[in-house]
Amino acid sequence: MTVKRRNHGRAKKGRGHVKFIRCDNCYQACPKDKAIKRFNVRNMIEAAAKRDMAEASVYDAYDVPKVYYKQQHCVGCAIHGRIVRVRSRDGRRNRAPPPRFRDANKKPSAPIAA
Repeated sequence: MTVKRRNHGRAKKGRGHVKFIRCDNCYQACPKDKAIKRFNVRNMIEAAAKRDMAEASVYDAYDVPKVYYKQQHCVGCAIHGRIVRVRSRDGRRNRAPPPRFRDANKKPSAPIAA
């Protein structure tokens, strides 16, 4: 039988069963190893409000805390929300992570191909 993906779309390998999680978007039950997971780090307030708070604050240098949360999506919502893209057959063979853009001035770091 033809196989579309080397891991059958999962990261289960030797485990017989994996717990299900609920998609953050549609609440569909999806195996935890199959779900597309992204870790989001955001400021609690946007840039405009941050400037207003800095002007009104008594403290000179106050760092606004960040919000850390993990997003878990089913495959359908991840494709619909453009978190992951559909790739061609040759593109699916590429297992290297996409380049990371840390700073707008710097060039993207080249992924290490193993």
